[in-house]
Amino acid sequence: MTTALPSPSSLPPLPAEVADLLRALDAPPRLVAHLALVHEVAERIAEFCADAGLEFDRAAVRYGAATHDIGKTVHPEELSAPGSAHEAAGHALLLARRVPERLARFARSHASWGEPGVTVEELLVSLADKAWKNKRVPDLEDRVVDRLAAATGRERWEAFLALDDLLAGIGEDAPGRLAVQAAHPVRTGGN
Repeated sequence: MTTALPSPSSLPPLPAEVADLLRALDAPPRLVAHLALVHEVAERIAEFCADAGLEFDRAAVRYGAATHDIGKTVHPEELSAPGSAHEAAGHALLLARRVPERLARFARSHASWGEPGVTVEELLVSLADKAWKNKRVPDLEDRVVDRLAAATGRERWEAFLALDDLLAGIGEDAPGRLAVQAAHPVRTGGN
């Protein structure tokens, strides 16, 4: 079953402190849309994982999903072209704004989920950043499945099937989310 998708004028809400920060940075509308849509998917993933019995810092996942690409305010060219300069830039930007490292790290780590020592929170933000557009990444999903199976005592295949069902449902709505994001201009001022 699919859920109603937000219209371009009614994006899912971001945490108030993140919305304020994005306004202060004059964030491009497309970036705000992207962050709101990934945040919404992260909420669904976090709810599923919490209900399954996985312990993690849900507030950190929320903040991380809402700010993971904030470095694109410094590197707006990466809104419409590949690039990774926004990762370090976003981390530095958040630290300069006195955001604690435990929250700022997601701007740097959301694309490096395969690194040693990655936290469950980082895995969930990375998963949301892929799942929102229905991009399936087996290695990333396997890492989440392993954490779910270990935390819940379920067989690995049971954890896999449950996560797969969730991601398939999220994926059904991806075309609508992509259209909502595309309806927002890359630059501030509508250009």
